[in-house]
Amino acid sequence: MSQRKQQRESVLLKAIQEVFSRGFADPRIRGLITVTGIDLSDDGKNATVMVSVLPEDRQELTMHGLKAAAGRIRKDAMEKIRLRDMPRLEFATDGSIKKQAELLREINRAAEASRKAEDGVEDASPAGNDPQGIAEVDDDAAGGLGL
Repeated sequence: MSQRKQQRESVLLKAIQEVFSRGFADPRIRGLITVTGIDLSDDGKNATVMVSVLPEDRQELTMHGLKAAAGRIRKDAMEKIRLRDMPRLEFATDGSIKKQAELLREINRAAEASRKAEDGVEDASPAGNDPQGIAEVDDDAAGGLGL
């Protein structure tokens, strides 16, 4: 990828993020919306804006709202940056954040299971939860030696 294309994508990404940060009047566009990336076509006339929407149950309705507001978002972004030809915006969902969140949940579950397994091993020791490993000895069990 050329450095010029990367620069254009970066500038466009920042401008669109600013537009998103101001919010939308459209009631369909709700939830935590994150612009995760932009893929600019080689000719620079089209840009695919990758968006993540949480919670997941609002994703479909929010995407419809974003597609309907694409012209307004494009216009607002044009006011923030100078590009000779502002690309036409298309929105697509990016599942990478959801995959990362699921991976973190699985790591946390595994860590919790590991902690529980370790705690179970410690409880099975003869001294129980005695941190020094010294258990009380019953005088009768010790043969009356007075230990």
